[in-house]
Amino acid sequence: MATIELTDANFETHVKEDDILLVDFWASWCGPCKQFAPTYEAASEANPDITFGSINTEEQQQLAAAAGIQSIPTLMAFREGVLVFAQPGALPAPALDEVIQAVRGLDMDEVRQQVEAQG
Repeated sequence: MATIELTDANFETHVKEDDILLVDFWASWCGPCKQFAPTYEAASEANPDITFGSINTEEQQQLAAAAGIQSIPTLMAFREGVLVFAQPGALPAPALDEVIQAVRGLDMDEVRQQVEAQG
C-alpha cells in the first residue's frame, strides 16, 4: 500500500477508522526526512494491512502544532484510535520494523485501561 497524504480534512477520520495508522511528519527541506522517506515507503509496501500516512509540516502547520511536533521527522503510531508511539528522528529499517511489530502486538484492552488510569 502506498503512503497516503494526511491533512486537516482527513487526519481524524484515519485515526478513528484505521486499525493501525503510522504517521510520518516531514518537510521538503529536511535532510533526515528525505533519508527516511524510502525506508517508510518500503515498510508501507511490506505491510499492506497498515495505513501509512505522511504529513507535510509546511503545508499542515496547524496539524503539526496540534500534534506537538517540535522536530522532524517524527513518527507516530495510532492503534484503534489511540496514540501508542511517538518518536522524533529517522529510524533505520530494522527499528521501524520493530515499532511495527510492537504496535501489532499490543493488547489494546490493556492499553485503554492504562490510558483511563492516566486520564
